[in-house]
Amino acid sequence: MSEQNRMELQMAFGEIINDDGARGKGFAAWRWLSLAILACTVLPVAAGMGIAPARAEFPEKIIKIVVPFAAGGGTDIIARTTAQEIQTDLGKSVIIENKPGAGTIIGTQTVATSEPDGYSLLMATFAHAVNPSLYNKLPFDPHKDFSAVSLIARSFNIVVVNPASKINSIADLIAEAKANPGKLNFGTFGTGTSAHLAGELFNSMAKVKMTAVPYKGAAPAISDLLGGQIDVMFTTVASAASLVAADQLRALAVTSAERSAAFPQLPTVAEAGVPGYAAESWYGLYAPAKTPAPVIARLNQAVAKAVKSGGFKQLEANEGLIMVGSAPEELDRYVGQEEERWRKLVKDANIEVQ
Repeated sequence: MSEQNRMELQMAFGEIINDDGARGKGFAAWRWLSLAILACTVLPVAAGMGIAPARAEFPEKIIKIVVPFAAGGGTDIIARTTAQEIQTDLGKSVIIENKPGAGTIIGTQTVATSEPDGYSLLMATFAHAVNPSLYNKLPFDPHKDFSAVSLIARSFNIVVVNPASKINSIADLIAEAKANPGKLNFGTFGTGTSAHLAGELFNSMAKVKMTAVPYKGAAPAISDLLGGQIDVMFTTVASAASLVAADQLRALAVTSAERSAAFPQLPTVAEAGVPGYAAESWYGLYAPAKTPAPVIARLNQAVAKAVKSGGFKQLEANEGLIMVGSAPEELDRYVGQEEERWRKLVKDANIEVQ
């Protein structure tokens, strides 16, 4: 505050200050004068030094995780388990919003255009790495429009056939496919899904030609497999485990690079006759781009604790999940590798979204 401004303030309050009979008013005036001096001197200096006002600690309100699939599926189960576990650590409610459609694009775009404050999150999957190869143009950039939080878990598919089938192993499947090019059908959850690309990768690496048959979800595809309308599926563990246990489906192998603790008796596809084969699914948490780093760090901390919880240990045992709980940069690295890997297969197999 300049000397002139100081004198003007003193003159403005002088009459009250000097009035011995209005001492109470004088004290009040001096208090306002002190606040004025503080506003004119201390606060500008603090701003000039780059000292920002203190922020409330995250989170202050309900957090929403958008699931780009219908309720009840594998991704929905993972998201709800995540929500249940992290809300205990964060101290605020975490809710799920299912926004299916357009191969996960609708739900994903919702988060891409949300406020970057950590209160709208995306449960991303295999599709997040594959859609850039399947679609000529997306309404968002999967790299620039999102901030990684954590790779929650990896998973795999399981190769299953009808128990009445004469195919008892991966070697049998390869032999049958080579003897009848294009005649064996494998069911998928739709074009570009993990079940589809796992089958196409098998075609490519085993040098066979099976025909993909797309369905609107795992349930109708498995129904046709049980009925003998299709020959084989590269389906999720969640959709097939109970049927395998009940001997309603015959499991041939798992698509992971290593054997699964959930199915220790099953070989990998690589072990069973296709060296180098591996196809994974995954679940990762994202926030909108430009979400503050402290918010990302707090969410990452909560996820790291969640994947060690009893809820996830049960999923790990029942559905063959491989729990991760990675640093944000590890999710970026992993998804980048997956995107590059599947881009080549999509191009070579001439896969197009209808």
